[in-house]
Amino acid sequence: MPSLQDQLPPELAHDVIRLYRECLRRAKFIGHQNHNTELLVEMVRQQFKRHKHETDPAKIEKLKDDAARALINHILYEAEKMVGGKFKKS
Repeated sequence: MPSLQDQLPPELAHDVIRLYRECLRRAKFIGHQNHNTELLVEMVRQQFKRHKHETDPAKIEKLKDDAARALINHILYEAEKMVGGKFKKS
């Protein structure tokens, strides 16, 4: 039985795996700060498991974009906390 990775274009499968790992790293980072690591890691795993049988490349791209957007929003949020406010346009 072929794996789902074999059914997807190689670049898309690689991007999804890389995004999953980055989401797990970010969940562990946030969880460590807020003392709820296991909960956040499990939430990430559940989100990816929910869509693990998706084979439509367009749908996968949308899911991937949504997850990447959430990661970027969190990174910006953390950066704003570090500098003490919203980023301003120069």
